[in-house]
Amino acid sequence: MALEEKRFEDELTYAILLSERVFSAVHEAESFKLECAEVGKHVERISQMLRTVVRFTTTTPSLYERPISRIVAEVSKNLERALTLVRKCKRQSILRRVVTITSATDFRKLFNLLDSSVGDMKWLLSILDSDGVSGGGGGIVLSLPPIASNDPIISWVWSSIASLQMGQLPDRIEATNDLASLAKDNDRNKKIIVEEGGVPPLLKLLKESSSMEAQIAAATALYHLANDEERVRSIVDEVGVPIIVQVLGDSSMKVQTQAARLVARMAEHDHVAQEDFARENVIRPLVTLLSFETFVDDPKLEPGKQSIHSIVQINKEMEKNSSAPGSSNSNINFNRNHLFKNSLSNSYSYSYSDGSSRGGNHRKERENEKPEVKLQLKISCAEALWMLAKGSVPNSRRITETKGLLCLAKLVEKEEGELHFNCLMTITEITAAAESNADLRRAAFKTNSPAAKAVVDQLLRVIEKLDSPTLQIPAIKSIGSLARTFPARETRVIGPLVTQLGNRDLNVATEAAISLGKFACPDNFLHTSHSKTIIEYNGLPRLFALLRGGEQSQLHGLVLLCYLALHGGNSNALEQAKVLTVLEGADRTVLVQHPELKELVAKAVYHLNLYHTGGHSQRISFVP
Repeated sequence: MALEEKRFEDELTYAILLSERVFSAVHEAESFKLECAEVGKHVERISQMLRTVVRFTTTTPSLYERPISRIVAEVSKNLERALTLVRKCKRQSILRRVVTITSATDFRKLFNLLDSSVGDMKWLLSILDSDGVSGGGGGIVLSLPPIASNDPIISWVWSSIASLQMGQLPDRIEATNDLASLAKDNDRNKKIIVEEGGVPPLLKLLKESSSMEAQIAAATALYHLANDEERVRSIVDEVGVPIIVQVLGDSSMKVQTQAARLVARMAEHDHVAQEDFARENVIRPLVTLLSFETFVDDPKLEPGKQSIHSIVQINKEMEKNSSAPGSSNSNINFNRNHLFKNSLSNSYSYSYSDGSSRGGNHRKERENEKPEVKLQLKISCAEALWMLAKGSVPNSRRITETKGLLCLAKLVEKEEGELHFNCLMTITEITAAAESNADLRRAAFKTNSPAAKAVVDQLLRVIEKLDSPTLQIPAIKSIGSLARTFPARETRVIGPLVTQLGNRDLNVATEAAISLGKFACPDNFLHTSHSKTIIEYNGLPRLFALLRGGEQSQLHGLVLLCYLALHGGNSNALEQAKVLTVLEGADRTVLVQHPELKELVAKAVYHLNLYHTGGHSQRISFVP
């Protein structure tokens, strides 16, 4: 920083020294005296304005330097041209004058350049002190400096950032809204705002302002900038993540909504931001805000009465009882709901009793907010959790460790619209992470876990009761991701998936085939039991109908059919359904495009021939 300041001061010093040299050269000129005198007048105006800028640099606490550096550098170039031309007018030998010919045209060109420098300097002074007060910038200047004549956006960005960095609060809010509007227009504007130093003052306004309007404006502007990995990384590099997390934890509900949207956008576009947010523990306040007022309708709920230790003990006892023979399901469900509501309430109390002087006030504000404001905050928090969990095993684990699964399950049960979808997508990402990580799968989705059961119950409800492919597909995908967690006796999850094989929406039916394939594939330890269950639930006829669809449905349908043929045992249903005939008549185009499928089909045909020797005349030789 000190080096940058020194470089900046050197630029100004060099420009002033150049202007003094031009004055000296003007006094020494022997030819084109009138033109040289005019050059001197221009340079004198420029020199005075340069000295005014120097005074600003020493008296303004948070000076915006980008336009100063660019304009002073351009002014220096023009002063160098002036010095070179005026020096040619000094007394010289005849030979030297012949070699260096100076004309009136040269001076006309120079006057145009110096006029541009005067215009640039006047504009620069206007944005540094548009109110005429030497303490800093005022409102936004809409005039166009000559240096930006070919690209007006740069001057608008400079003016807005200068007002944002040096102006009074109303001017800073107005400038921030203007930057947000520019950023919303196109990606080029976003790039210019970031390159010209717009991110640091936006973060400063978000962090330090006591104005809700200012914080919302700053978060909105940053949100519009953060749709690209490089720009998100620029926010991260300016230590933006801790600031955003702090604002999320201790602000009014409307500000928290915008902060949560910003978390979601940054996590979506940059894995580094996704990891940094997790390290700053953003997941806990997001889950807490998401669960706000979700369970207060329980008259038995007494917030703050139970300790974390007692909750853990009750949870252990409940899991022990749920696994005991003859335990009552109704009692287990009651205990589960009661524990869930109390634990979330305590989590909420803990989150906002950390010594913050503003926490209590904001909590009262939340309780009195309009329902639509509360809903929008939950939508934003659910989206943020979705993007944080996406492709991240550690973040998915953190969500499950904060009772996030229970909260998500409850919201999927009682909400609808965008909040319902965001919660469902978060569950889909968490289950996908569990599918790829055995430790997470065992920790979060144990069969006797209340959270796991609540999630599965709601996923099955979505699959069976909601006629919406947009919701059914992620729910089916989630069940498939959990395929290795279900015991052989847990047949209730297979029935709905088999039913969806016959869904009129081909995408839903294909997703059901993919999920059932995870139950019946060799990687699943219980593939034999699951395959027999799929056949018993009359899955073959629906699967044959799926094979008449497009390439993707045929591909996944054939994979599932092969698994059923290989693992379904000596089932009469396979022979009666003529599975062998179907496999032998599989679309050759699909098989050619997918060699691994061709091998799987051949293996299944061989297996069927081995079990049903009299069932078909054709034989395909295959050595497994």
